[in-house]
Amino acid sequence: MQTVVYDGSFEGFLSAVFDVYEYKLSDVRLVPEYRHQPSMFAAPHFVANDVKHSDRVWKGLEKKLTKAAQEQVYRSFLSELDGIENILLQYIQYAFASPIFMEEDYSHNAVLSVFQTAKKVWREKHRMEAFVRFQKTADGLYYGIIEPDYNVLPLIANHFTTRYADQRWMIYDAQRKYGMYYDLDTVITIQIQFSEEMAGGKGVASVYDEGEEFYQQLWQQYFKSVNIPARKNTKLHIQHMPRRYWKYMTEKHIAQGPSRAKP
Repeated sequence: MQTVVYDGSFEGFLSAVFDVYEYKLSDVRLVPEYRHQPSMFAAPHFVANDVKHSDRVWKGLEKKLTKAAQEQVYRSFLSELDGIENILLQYIQYAFASPIFMEEDYSHNAVLSVFQTAKKVWREKHRMEAFVRFQKTADGLYYGIIEPDYNVLPLIANHFTTRYADQRWMIYDAQRKYGMYYDLDTVITIQIQFSEEMAGGKGVASVYDEGEEFYQQLWQQYFKSVNIPARKNTKLHIQHMPRRYWKYMTEKHIAQGPSRAKP
């Protein structure tokens, strides 16, 4: 089996697909660089991230898939599941070989897997849009920290750009170590190296806006007042708001301000 190594980006993945066709590679296994383990028995094929190649593959898919199906390909890639690149390669190969639209042929394992994976990623995207909690720094920047199961940051940026068009904000993915920053004009991808304490939302009291602690306490008190014990359904609550998201949610912390005590 031929190992094909790409840089881990979506454009790099599409460039890898181009190379598979260009070099007529068969029986291949696509692997991102961060998962590649060198072997002394076989030399891998390293892919150059070429925008012309990635655009050619993507435009080719526009002729073989509906827009919704193309979006499913992108969302599935963002799942970062081990081996998802190879499932997507099978999906794309099936699409290029099929004379008709094949995206609803769920009897094909790759089609079914892409559909199911894209659905999970989309669900996580909506959860992040609902669960992001911004905090204001002294210089007027609103920042939020998340740790989604999937790499949904590229999917949620447009939602917050539209909703908070008049505010500077940054959303940081503590697991993947990168963020999206909106400067009132454009959204850019940024790389920030926080300490573990800072990435967890702790140790940042010195940069808070002086009114932030008061607003956090108000939010916590509001959440407490509407949480009627007699109507409490813990199972349903956790189903809609899993515990893994509580870490960065203001209302889930005791009203002690920016110290962000653990739940």
